[in-house]
Amino acid sequence: MSETFKPGPQDIEIQKREQCFKGFYKVDRLHLRHRQFAGGMGPVLKRELFVRHDAVCVLPYDPQRDEVVLIEQFRVGAMDAGVNPWLMELVAGLIDKDEEPEEVARREAVEEAGLTLGALWPIAQYLPSPGGSNELVHLFVGRCDSSNASGIHGLEEEGEDIRVHVMPFEEALQAVRDGRINNAASMLALQWLALNRAEVRGLWV
Repeated sequence: MSETFKPGPQDIEIQKREQCFKGFYKVDRLHLRHRQFAGGMGPVLKRELFVRHDAVCVLPYDPQRDEVVLIEQFRVGAMDAGVNPWLMELVAGLIDKDEEPEEVARREAVEEAGLTLGALWPIAQYLPSPGGSNELVHLFVGRCDSSNASGIHGLEEEGEDIRVHVMPFEEALQAVRDGRINNAASMLALQWLALNRAEVRGLWV
């Protein structure tokens, strides 16, 4: 194995890209090969790619009350996986227009939870399923006032039916431990806040 090989975009050869499906999302099929760690080019691979808009997820956090605001809604993927399809999640939305991630976070907080966010604290950008999707997620914690957060929200034209939950931070973290919160963005954000809560509260309280 070559110890000097540092793989990058220049080591990929895309021979063909074809569209298999186009709806709200797209599926493309790529015929490609890439340089291998031994140094030479590998065989041609066929890979289906789920083409999605990038997404924004934000955990609304009230540093005064040490509470988080989560939303609950139906998810067809969870249904098909055989788990309870009503998931406890972060506020989230797709970047499907000419918007910055921070704008999406603020817009979705209003639409999905009736919340106006204050400061936004970037956590990370990550790939939730890079083996088959090009989606990039922008993850934030957003400062909020949780005192009046409640109710059912969502856009009727999109069929959204979203219930708001306000939880003490420690209760939400316990829900991660016991599996009641089982989606990646929520787990990442809550675990990040567990590690950085003192710093966040020190600046936001």
